[in-house]
Amino acid sequence: MAKNLKLKAARAEKDMTQADLAAAVGVTRQTMNAIEKGEYNPTIKLCRAICRVLGRTLDDLFWEDGE
Repeated sequence: MAKNLKLKAARAEKDMTQADLAAAVGVTRQTMNAIEKGEYNPTIKLCRAICRVLGRTLDDLFWEDGE
């Protein structure tokens, strides 16, 4: 699984730390770190929560080119 640089960039644009975003969606900072590093595949429910907080769509943050 590739690193999720789109998620990291969107989080940075909102001036949020991993801990801030994690708290907003109800997971640990370690989980958010693992998602960004591509070491954890989040549920669709968690993906949607992340998108809501960051004001992005699923395609914006989780679609990988070439799929």
